[in-house]
Amino acid sequence: MLKCKHVTEKADALVDGSTLSWRERLALRLHLLMCGHCRRYVRQMGALLGFLPRQEAPLEDAHTKAILKKLDSLQDS
Repeated sequence: MLKCKHVTEKADALVDGSTLSWRERLALRLHLLMCGHCRRYVRQMGALLGFLPRQEAPLEDAHTKAILKKLDSLQDS
């Protein structure tokens, strides 16, 4: 039986659908059937990854600074 800590470590791979063997995926799914807290965590992770744009190439410094500036302005409001 998996522990919640293991589920949180593998949640991003589960949501992405990558880098998990079928045994790991099955074990995670079984844990999620029984644990509402982990289900919520995986749903939130999926929402976060769905919201963030996929960036294949590294961001340029100017683009990174613009993102950080926008986040700072959102925190101030």
